[in-house]
Amino acid sequence: MTSTVLTARPRGLALMLHWRRIRFVVLFGLGIGLLLSPMWKAGLFTILTRFVMLGLVAMLVFGLFEQWPKKLPRWIERWVLQVLGIMVAMPISTAIIYQMATAPGAPHFYQVEARMQGFALLCGFSTFIAPWVALGSLVRQKEALARHQALAFDLERSELERQALDARLRVLQTQVQPHFLFNTLANVQELVDTGSPQAPAVLRSLVAYLRAAVPRLDQAAPTLGQELELVRAYLELMHMRMPDRLQFTIDADQAALGLHCPPMAVLTLVENAVRHGIDPGEEGGRIEIHAERIGDRCQVRVRDTGVGLRTEGQGLGTGLSTLRERLRLTFDESATLRVTARQPKGVAVELDFPAREAA
Repeated sequence: MTSTVLTARPRGLALMLHWRRIRFVVLFGLGIGLLLSPMWKAGLFTILTRFVMLGLVAMLVFGLFEQWPKKLPRWIERWVLQVLGIMVAMPISTAIIYQMATAPGAPHFYQVEARMQGFALLCGFSTFIAPWVALGSLVRQKEALARHQALAFDLERSELERQALDARLRVLQTQVQPHFLFNTLANVQELVDTGSPQAPAVLRSLVAYLRAAVPRLDQAAPTLGQELELVRAYLELMHMRMPDRLQFTIDADQAALGLHCPPMAVLTLVENAVRHGIDPGEEGGRIEIHAERIGDRCQVRVRDTGVGLRTEGQGLGTGLSTLRERLRLTFDESATLRVTARQPKGVAVELDFPAREAA
């Protein structure tokens, strides 16, 4: 998902004197001044300056009542206060502009008919158009606020969905960890109970394996290479328990080792092959693991020559169903897990998922 940063809305003078507002007011004032300049006898510069000044005054009044007072009585809306404030400010500001433009000792503008006509025209036009521009700005402001809130809600919902997904993956992962560890400890206990001379060596291998494996069990985004290291350690441990009945090979494409792999995904497939394929058979069997990257996909194949699929529940336990759920949560519907029977015996499992570089 592409992340979007929501910037904080400016307040105080930063809002009243925002550069976008100033740019709009200046351009709008210049445009209106040019449009109405044929109606004024004064020079073009004079009329443009006066329209821009009135626009800036309206902008300041709009921004002032946008924030002050902080609380209003229930019987009046803030936008009403802004529009009324602009309507009152326009004639007062026009009178101040004309008075400031009067030379010292000259008659007041309201004493000169020509200037009074210009004042009336400028005052009436600004008092009429400024509130409508303010209303248009308020509408756009409401729309922008609605879009901002909708985007904020979408981002918050996405974050909550991501957190829920991570929590669910953690739950599923914790379901796998005890299953694997308890099975391994049960194998060691069996060797000890039967007095097998291999028990001390297997126990040492188990301790070495756990020291390497346990810190990675909670890793959020392990690589396929790290996953295969765990698989090799597990198979070496199982090989010591049944050296005459288990052989294995691991073949991995170098380009696939750095890809993201769901925690304990391949290990689940291999453990199922040992537990439901190799261990039940008197002759044991061989496990072959092959991983490669093909374009934007990664494929992992685990094949064994064990007893094969059995009728009662397919003989594969709950590990694969849990793995399917973890794959769905991690990759949506873009990952597949296929289980097929091999001839004359054995099982082939193919895991196919998007090739994503680990973070």
